[in-house]
Amino acid sequence: MMEPQITELERDIIKEILNIGLARAADSFAAIAQDKVLLKVPDIQLIEVKELLKLVAKYEDTHAIIQSDVKGDFNGATLMLFSDEHIVRLSEVCLGMLDVQPGELSVMQESLLLEISNIITGAMVTQLANILKANIYGSPPKAPKNHIADSLKDILVQHPLFQPLVFTVITRFTHNSKSVELPLLLFFDSKTFLKILDIIRTFDLGKNNLMETD
Repeated sequence: MMEPQITELERDIIKEILNIGLARAADSFAAIAQDKVLLKVPDIQLIEVKELLKLVAKYEDTHAIIQSDVKGDFNGATLMLFSDEHIVRLSEVCLGMLDVQPGELSVMQESLLLEISNIITGAMVTQLANILKANIYGSPPKAPKNHIADSLKDILVQHPLFQPLVFTVITRFTHNSKSVELPLLLFFDSKTFLKILDIIRTFDLGKNNLMETD
């Protein structure tokens, strides 16, 4: 079983591609949040499936989790993890709700989180598709009601021997100079990861300035 190998340069290129997508997503999110939003990819990890599930389980009791699957030429998903504090802040800013109490999500709050996830995943997938010339789309986001590991099995179990590639994105959402962190996990299965590497390896890096893509 071959482990995917990735050089430092390739890692940086993938990070740069994702950062371009996230910059677009941040602008769209900022319009809803009516404030500055900063999105960047601080880390790229190749991790074992069980480590990934452990990582996600850690957030499960304290965060509302929204999942969007990435389909088409690539197979993956994004998970956005909203803390109570974040939900309160977003509800006040975007929905004009006052004195929001943390706890069970209202239908409006859940719709808002789904919409934010949709915007961010959509913007990222569109940019990835443009830069990598791939046919990919995000499926409508959902808020898994059951154990998140069950909802991720589709992606992970199809290739149980493969390590998924996990990108952790920390979103900073600033409102009235208070900053809230919003973790976003983006992951692809190894087959997708190898496809992305193949595409990157065909780039003529001297001429191909990623920033020039529309």
